[in-house]
Amino acid sequence: MPDNVRRKADSCLIVALASGLTMRDAAKQAGVSEKTVARRLADPAFRRQVAAEKAAMIARATAMLADASTEAVTTLRRLLQAEAESVRLGAARSILELGVKLKDSQELEQRIAALEQLANNPTEIMRRVI
Repeated sequence: MPDNVRRKADSCLIVALASGLTMRDAAKQAGVSEKTVARRLADPAFRRQVAAEKAAMIARATAMLADASTEAVTTLRRLLQAEAESVRLGAARSILELGVKLKDSQELEQRIAALEQLANNPTEIMRRVI
């Protein structure tokens, strides 16, 4: 297979696998055999490329969700002024529940970061134990 054809097939295969397609479906989409997919997945560098593409996809989706979150909060705040009491109650409940979840998530993130920092500093662990 010529080098440029292989690069194109690999690129398509990387996106397909990162998207969660099965080996069979990814092979079909990339126009290669399942054996080729298995052979490519045996290559650690190729697997790293798939993992990097998956991480990039997740980062893009996260950015889109963050962008939409601002609009969602604006909508919920607007619903707090609705005429129907049930709509106001639903908006208030959503805001409070999401606020608590966000706070919990931030606290957990901080605790994990502190534990990671501690784990990367063995002398600090010993100082705290003694």
